Amino acid sequence: MAEAEHGVRGDATADPRARARLAGAALWLLVAVLGVRQMAVVLRGEPGERLTDLVAWTGADGILRLAGSLYEPGGFTGAPFAGLVLRPLTASAEQTLGVVWTFGTLLLVAALGLVVARALPGPAGRRTALLAAPLAITLLMVSLPVRNTLHLGQTSILPVLLVLAACFVARGERLPGVLTGVAAALQPVVLLFAALFWLTGRRTAAASAASAFAVCTALAWAVMPDDSWAYWVHHLAGTGLGERPDGLANQSLHGALLRFGLQGPAEIALFLVLAAAVTVVGLRRAVRYARDGQLLLAVAVTGCVAVAVSPTAWQHQLLWVLLAVVGRVGTRASDRLVWPAVVVLVLTLPGKMLLPNIGILLPVRDNVVLIAALGTACAVPFLPSTSPYWSKPVPTDHARPAGSRFAWVPLLPFWRRVLTRPNLLLELLLIRVVYSAYAKVRLAATAGRATAEEHGRQIHSIEQWLHIDIEHWVNHTVAGISWLREFFDYYYSTFHFIVPLTILGVLYVRRPSDYRWARSSIGFATVLALVGFWLYPLAPPRLMPGLGFIDTVHGVQDLDSPDFGALTAVTNQYAAMPSLHFGWSLWCGVVILLLAPKAWMKALGLLHPLFTVSCIVATGNHWVLDAVGGAAVVALGFGLTHVLAGPRRLLPKDTGPAGEAPGAERVEGSGTAGSGREKSGTAGGEGTSGAPGEPGPEEPAAEPAGSRT
Repeated sequence: MAEAEHGVRGDATADPRARARLAGAALWLLVAVLGVRQMAVVLRGEPGERLTDLVAWTGADGILRLAGSLYEPGGFTGAPFAGLVLRPLTASAEQTLGVVWTFGTLLLVAALGLVVARALPGPAGRRTALLAAPLAITLLMVSLPVRNTLHLGQTSILPVLLVLAACFVARGERLPGVLTGVAAALQPVVLLFAALFWLTGRRTAAASAASAFAVCTALAWAVMPDDSWAYWVHHLAGTGLGERPDGLANQSLHGALLRFGLQGPAEIALFLVLAAAVTVVGLRRAVRYARDGQLLLAVAVTGCVAVAVSPTAWQHQLLWVLLAVVGRVGTRASDRLVWPAVVVLVLTLPGKMLLPNIGILLPVRDNVVLIAALGTACAVPFLPSTSPYWSKPVPTDHARPAGSRFAWVPLLPFWRRVLTRPNLLLELLLIRVVYSAYAKVRLAATAGRATAEEHGRQIHSIEQWLHIDIEHWVNHTVAGISWLREFFDYYYSTFHFIVPLTILGVLYVRRPSDYRWARSSIGFATVLALVGFWLYPLAPPRLMPGLGFIDTVHGVQDLDSPDFGALTAVTNQYAAMPSLHFGWSLWCGVVILLLAPKAWMKALGLLHPLFTVSCIVATGNHWVLDAVGGAAVVALGFGLTHVLAGPRRLLPKDTGPAGEAPGAERVEGSGTAGSGREKSGTAGGEGTSGAPGEPGPEEPAAEPAGSRT
């Protein structure tokens, strides 16, 4: 019986430590790949387009230029001391310098990740100890600040590393203060950490930081008086250097106020008031977290204060915000992923990928990093270490694993069906990011007009052989009936997004467990469709020369014009196989057929794919076989969801094996309307006590159905 149970569960579930080691090895491999890729990206660039700030530090003779000013238009933007420490560098072999500089920066990133992993608040489990360092380095590598630093050749990683070394590596009081002072000489706003030292009782460290900052700055004044005057006096501690201060790259309060249209003395006064308020509130919170034993979170909060109150906070200076990922927010295990996901997405993706181009959302999209920094500094309710939910959050409710989940396949048995409703913010971010990635991949997946038209001729020939080439007849028939043409044009342009989003919204509110199942199936179908777009670019009938189709939606297209294809700058016109217009509509019809409680609702749901396939053919936007391809990817999407998450209908609790975990017994049928309702709460993760599928501290492992003999 034990052997049978082991066979059902699979070898991968028998040794959690082995899985953790395997995951750690995979993450370290990912770190190595990302490091090589970052070096390749930087060094492949043209000499005038990479390491631009590094070039600004050196002159034609190969050393730091002493004639003229470092702060010429488009030149250096750092503090004078940052230029002074780079004086020994030479640019006689620019390529060699670029390699050494980029490799050294990557080493600093690796060191930063190791220090962060060491500084995580305890107690840390074995899995955390194995995965923390490679995961931290991976997040740093893919973050926008590190990528921007590598591209520019900046030194902004060094102040962060010095501060973390002062807080978690250096011993005593004077050395941490000296390290912090040197960091402040490189990035003056970092001097706020001296205030953190002072307020937490480390007076000697605070005094040492101030003294080291003063000595380094005075040394730069003595060696480079003109540049120091230009930086500290003419440019007001660097304000105005680099890009326009009202540009989107400046994610500080000053930049945001300028973007809102404020200028002059009124803007300066308001900025000073807001900066003082953020400093007071943020430092008070940082002191509280430091005394609570969460020193890394205190450092992150102080760094976010520095980002907000600095007159200019460029992208390469925003790494402090990423450190806020260590904060724990939420009393439920399922909520713990929300704050880390928000921070990682904000620091790794541009704002236009996070939020759509809607007027009311533009202020949020344009200042998303600043909002994250202000939230970290002043608002986000991080849990204290004394909270009863700190290490034991409210567990997530899961369904009983089903026997049809192919438990003998490694990894697949670990995806447990979550019964509770996902966190709305995390879900909206997920949908937006996935759609942005879908749009970008779809736009990039093109092999040129000639290939797409050749594939179009192939599809047309196959349809002729099958006697299903009805597109031309349907297209011209509909084009001749004005009201029918207008109906299909409107249906094609409108219902493609409205109906799926409406179904997902209703399921989210009324049937959470079915929502997750439905969302996963349409997600898999969309990913598979992207593979089709990439491998088989296909010209739709309306873009096939010589076949006489009428483009009823976009108007007449001049296929002989050399400018033909201008629409591909907005969307890939050759992403026709498979048809997601039909695929998504078929998904809608299947979901409504399975879940709608009334017969008339089911019938109405089936009309949607029927109308959609009619309109994509009538408007000349797809071939009939494109609809077949759309149906195929949707079928595969449902199939993958079944394999990974089990059947849609959840097992009733009275049929499960004896001894099931209490948290897994709460299973509700999903065959009637509203059966997926659950007690209040949100979900979105598996809990913080273990990897997906592993039991938590007080949660026994759930057995797959049929595992006992």
